[in-house]
Amino acid sequence: MRNIKLAGLVAGVLGLSMTGAMARDLTVVSWGGNYQDAQRKIYFKPFSDLSKKPVLDESWDGGIGVLQAKVKAGAPNWDAVQVEAEELAIGCADGLFEKLDWAKLGGKDKFIDSAVSECGVGAIVWSTLLSYDSEKLKTAPTSWADFWDTTKFPGKRGLRRGPKYALEFALMADGVPAKEVYKVLRAPGGVDRAFKKLDAIKGDILFWESGAQPLQLLKSGQVVMTSAYNGRISAINKTEGTKFKTVWPGSIYAIDSWTILKGSPNKDQAMDFIAFASLPENQSKLPQDIAYGLPSKAAAAAVPADLAADLPTAPQNFEGAIAIDVDFWNDNIEELTKRFNAWLGK
Repeated sequence: MRNIKLAGLVAGVLGLSMTGAMARDLTVVSWGGNYQDAQRKIYFKPFSDLSKKPVLDESWDGGIGVLQAKVKAGAPNWDAVQVEAEELAIGCADGLFEKLDWAKLGGKDKFIDSAVSECGVGAIVWSTLLSYDSEKLKTAPTSWADFWDTTKFPGKRGLRRGPKYALEFALMADGVPAKEVYKVLRAPGGVDRAFKKLDAIKGDILFWESGAQPLQLLKSGQVVMTSAYNGRISAINKTEGTKFKTVWPGSIYAIDSWTILKGSPNKDQAMDFIAFASLPENQSKLPQDIAYGLPSKAAAAAVPADLAADLPTAPQNFEGAIAIDVDFWNDNIEELTKRFNAWLGK
């Protein structure tokens, strides 16, 4: 019966749009690494098999400028793209994305409120947090203050390149409670305070850009601890037997969303794909491979308790965590990125 039900849902998702001719194959873009490996198994290949059409997948490291350039060029070579919350907000306001067909997604009430937008639907809830290799670091760090303590924990540290996350973590290391971080960043002197704290360990930081890099830095021993995406840590522990640990207090969580680039020649098929990837029967499989939270209410409810405990959405993991402040970063990302790059160059 379950297979019959799923077949009926899939038929509804795929609709008639699968019969239309396309200028090129559907191209889906995500974040690479073990996350995209899981997506390929759960979403990309099954959708290709059902639609009987190829699905190409590419990866990227984010950046609204990349999307702007593709849309400006006309007939973009990407179709369905997973974006961060700030990119969704800016891109939707600037007309970079097609409007989604919420009827195909089963209605907005099927998802948590923060996963709903006219231009995007939540794909995952994920956290950026402190991680370390427990086999190499016997004394466990418990906070961003420990991350900054190069006496107690000598060695290099890894941080995502850019002001976002780095400034928040710096303030927490300087004693600002997590819930007050954005209040301080908005206040006079708050940004200066964060950069001053970054100055203290500038020579000890290795900056990373793609989500797979902090795993490589930890595994090779190039860093003693690093910021990282929670799902990547759990996934590499499963696939490679590493003993990486995570520190949830002081983590920053966010929602990534599926979007369709404006002018996509495969708009209808991209919408079908997003609907397929949003089906609870499909989305609920993701935590088996990578520990990201699920925006679909039904999918989240279907995750076994042992797997749910490792997700950012688990109540115990929310304690001491904060949500990324999309408004702050949309208002300040350009100016603060310039300042960050100038700071790096000093």
